[in-house]
Amino acid sequence: MSPRAQYRARRSHPITPRLRAPRSVAAAGALALTFSAVLATPLDPLPQQASAATGDKVLTVAVAQSVDSLSPFLATRLLSTSLQRLMYEYLTDYDPGDAHPVPGLATKWSASADKLTWTYTIRSDAKWSDGQRVTAEDAAWTFDKLMTDPAAATANGNFVTNFRKVTAPSPTELVITLKKPQATMTALDVPIVPEHIWKNVADFSKFNNDSGFPVVGDGPFVLTGYRADSYVRLRANKDFWRGAPRFDELVFRYYKDQDAAVAALRKGEVSFVAGAPALTPAQASSLQGLKDIHVNDAPGRRFYALAVNPGARAKNGQRFGDGDPSLLDARVRHALFMAVDRKTVVDKVFQGHAAEGQGYVPPRFTSYFWKPSARQELAYDPAAAARLLDQAGYRRNADGKRVGKDGRPLNYRVLCHATDPNDKAVGQYLREWWAKLGIGMTLDCLDNVTDPWLAGRFDLAFDGWSVNPDPDYVLSIDTCGALPATPKDTGPTDDFVCDRTYDGLYARQLAEYDPARRAALIRQMESRLYDLGYINVMAYPNAVEAYRTDQIKSIETMPRAAGNIYGQDGYWSWWSAVPADSTGSSHGGSTGIVAGVVAGVVVLAGAGVFLARRRRATADDRE
Repeated sequence: MSPRAQYRARRSHPITPRLRAPRSVAAAGALALTFSAVLATPLDPLPQQASAATGDKVLTVAVAQSVDSLSPFLATRLLSTSLQRLMYEYLTDYDPGDAHPVPGLATKWSASADKLTWTYTIRSDAKWSDGQRVTAEDAAWTFDKLMTDPAAATANGNFVTNFRKVTAPSPTELVITLKKPQATMTALDVPIVPEHIWKNVADFSKFNNDSGFPVVGDGPFVLTGYRADSYVRLRANKDFWRGAPRFDELVFRYYKDQDAAVAALRKGEVSFVAGAPALTPAQASSLQGLKDIHVNDAPGRRFYALAVNPGARAKNGQRFGDGDPSLLDARVRHALFMAVDRKTVVDKVFQGHAAEGQGYVPPRFTSYFWKPSARQELAYDPAAAARLLDQAGYRRNADGKRVGKDGRPLNYRVLCHATDPNDKAVGQYLREWWAKLGIGMTLDCLDNVTDPWLAGRFDLAFDGWSVNPDPDYVLSIDTCGALPATPKDTGPTDDFVCDRTYDGLYARQLAEYDPARRAALIRQMESRLYDLGYINVMAYPNAVEAYRTDQIKSIETMPRAAGNIYGQDGYWSWWSAVPADSTGSSHGGSTGIVAGVVAGVVVLAGAGVFLARRRRATADDRE
């Protein structure tokens, strides 16, 4: 999540990677969603009309990402995993103030002295939306399914690879036994599902959780309708244990043209605009000072990067794809990054609505934030970049082009998200900067970057992830264990990176319970990734979004002091939202949150990918 990964993000244990469906399955899913988009109108008016007829309070959110799956076992995109947060409770939640673990489905938890046995007390006041009680058996069944069914492990199998056994001695007691200590046991971002419903699913790789409504859940909202690439509708769960939402419906509506979404906000047709993944500086400026519109501009939880294809490979040793072999040389990678002016990216493209990039973890997560030393930094230095290329054997020919020993000039293909204006703008700067080095560049902007990315058919690509309060997942996607099993499979790998030194650090941080020592190991991992030069984090974009104050009276940000609304690590924003015409004060939840509520319709569009990884596919973190 959350976003991640996303993306909200997830995590993958280095020993046994998260399993993925073959590319053929993903392609078939993409075709199915594309076909359904042809049949459906992009903006289906029926949900709003029905709400108007009943007098329901509706919160409508304009987004720029489609759903990859409504199954919690398959969903990987930011929007999809955010929906799971609304539909199902997790064992623990993240406090919106400082992101520390707070009770979710579990009211308390404890570990044995050796940290190998974790016991969770499951709350007795939670009910499924069909009236049945939520029990520890539901949680045990969910985790066991992840452990035993490769198809069910598609999205969240990484959480359980270190699990030895999961049992439910009583309806309110869940016991998880580990193979070795694991520091993420209060950050298990796994939706707990009702066993009495899901035990009837025959094939988890094919079941998309959209064949019957309402969908039984125990979160603050109940899924009541869905049309692929058009909308997802949810209703307020009046029996939610933390308190009922205030809005009756919530609508996330897709606009491929972000200017049209902003115009819809001005006209009051939508309540909130999230952007793709954020409003552009010009759009934000156009909304500033307008009556009944509030612009939220806060430090985000994403990084914005340029990733290098290091030579796509599978765990079985087979290589595939067509990445340029020159990029296997660290000197070439470092030269490309030293020709990128991060300050210009922040000042000219984001116009100050971002911070300069360093490591994987954005500065809002202070414990894990890292930046290179002066000697280590790959700072903007075109002259030094040129010297590195000379040393690597890529000298200029008579035409000023950089060529290798084979006489072929360097010309890189850069994957770009067609709907992301930042990619296109930065791409033009890259073309100019690299041209001064004698390097050619082709900007390949596509609606669907997932297929060529997974196939390794690119040289460099714009990349980005949303980082969770516990950054384990975004760190795991660069382990050797995240590689696909074979070239025909897909894995949770971000960039086909495989470095044994990095893997050793990852294993150590996962087993380290001391917060300070674990944070130090994570910063070492970021340093190692930086030195490898496969991923150039250029910026940490702000969360720039806007909503109508004549429709939304109040809404929770995360962090509460200065944070984002859309794509949170939880359901706080939509659960807390209070309608503008609401009377009386909102009630407080157990974490001190303003307790409003939203239910909703999510209207979406774009080329969906059934088992797409949480890539930043035209929206948030590679989500």
